[in-house]
Amino acid sequence: MAGGNNRAEDLRDGPIRALGPLLAALTWDQGSEMAKHAEFTTAAGVPVYFCDPHSPWQRGTNENTNGLLRQYFPKFTNLSGYGPQHLARVAAALNNRPRLTLNDETPAERFARLLTTHT
Repeated sequence: MAGGNNRAEDLRDGPIRALGPLLAALTWDQGSEMAKHAEFTTAAGVPVYFCDPHSPWQRGTNENTNGLLRQYFPKFTNLSGYGPQHLARVAAALNNRPRLTLNDETPAERFARLLTTHT
């Protein structure tokens, strides 16, 4: 996301810049990086929902994606050691991997269809 040292500001502003009108209701973790969630809701006009503590099943797709990311980056990996091109290759691999929750479509296919219905 954006440069700087404030993760809360990055997570407030990044999705707005990246997704704009495609944003829908979000459910995020309760980490300190979400300290500015109310500002995000105001700026984007999108509510942010928080799962109950210790309830990973309420974020099934997020937990599954974390598991897929662990295939590329073991837990506690410092991502600053990877360049943008490497991170983009991993993102492309995951975005082009079929998902059972998407009826075997890839996230890229589903997103492309979403774009065509919202433009």
